[in-house]
Amino acid sequence: MTSHAGKVYILGIGDDGVDGLTRAARELLDQADVIIGSTATLAAIGSGQAQRLAVDGDPQEVARQVASHESEQVVVLASGDPLFYGTARYLCEKLGKDRFEVVPHVSSMQLAFARVKESWDEAYLTNLAQANLDRVMERIRVAERVGLFTTDDFTPARVATALLERGIDYFTAYVCENLGSPDERVTQGELSELAGQSFSALNVMILVRKPHVPDRPPELTGRRLFGNPDEVFLQSRPKRGLLTPAEVRCIALSELDLGPGSTVWDVGAGSGSVSVEAAQIARQGEIYAIEMDVEDYQLISANAERFSVSNLTPVLGCAPDAWRDLPDPDAIFIGGSGRHVHSIVEQAYARLRAGGRIVVNVVSVESVTEVQQSLRQLAGETNVWLISIARGMQQFDSLRFESMHPSFLIAAVKV
Repeated sequence: MTSHAGKVYILGIGDDGVDGLTRAARELLDQADVIIGSTATLAAIGSGQAQRLAVDGDPQEVARQVASHESEQVVVLASGDPLFYGTARYLCEKLGKDRFEVVPHVSSMQLAFARVKESWDEAYLTNLAQANLDRVMERIRVAERVGLFTTDDFTPARVATALLERGIDYFTAYVCENLGSPDERVTQGELSELAGQSFSALNVMILVRKPHVPDRPPELTGRRLFGNPDEVFLQSRPKRGLLTPAEVRCIALSELDLGPGSTVWDVGAGSGSVSVEAAQIARQGEIYAIEMDVEDYQLISANAERFSVSNLTPVLGCAPDAWRDLPDPDAIFIGGSGRHVHSIVEQAYARLRAGGRIVVNVVSVESVTEVQQSLRQLAGETNVWLISIARGMQQFDSLRFESMHPSFLIAAVKV
């Protein structure tokens, strides 16, 4: 790697200091005119000829210092990978990418997941220095794995206590301290055990959900007739994501056109989100939630109790045998991704009362084609929607959108 004056190198460094750097990275330090970093990162590289500027926790000041040394060889030190919750993105956005070259080190988050031997793809990762603790808690509630950069204010003990206060006690916790240094330590325990302990300021906290433990949703406040947030429903693990999302639920329930006394079948009900909200709309009616999975079947009853609906009956079994003795419905909702969903639709349609509505939610193009063709032959006219939702989420100082898996709704009225 050849350096030249005017170029700014953003150099990642670990707790092991210069010893953990590549030869090329060490050469950059040797050739630098100015080195900018926190007090801790500057201490990690020892003495040298370059001018050292200590800047702690203020990316705007780092940007000002870089701009004021435009004609010199500048190295900006950052912990771990500068592009992973680091300073590189801010500097590139503020001063332009062309001025910089990023030389990453392994991030402490990567090291932490490696130490506990857990995959971090699809894990919820955040820095508590720049996040709202209450929002973080709700994201953790529904996550499989979590990686947290803690702070002096939000220590592992305080995070553990905050989780326990909210009833989120179904994670195994790890605190990984001083990663990459000689005094590295990894502590594993229950959240209740970590709540009373102290740890080094340089730590990453990892949370791993225990297997086969259902969510424990937050208390119901401002309950809606329909379109309740996904996280207020009890759901089984590891099948989160199969629950019909709130936005899709709203469209499906509107197309079912329920009245106060409607009889409704929810086929493939999962943990019962559609059934529960149908029961709230059709208070004098009867809702039958048909589900073949025993764990989800049990959660249907728990969710019905949670929402105080008494007109919802869980039915354990496989369609069509499970509905053999049920009264003919005014409306049917079918959620399915199996190869034979179109056959289930045809058999359910046969039991639908004249003028009744059927709405089917599928996730594959093959299924939507088969179901739509079946309903066209039976009912003539169908309506089909492709629903693609992205939910906004604040990530540091930026608004990002997290896309959900697209799904399809097919609706028809029995003639």
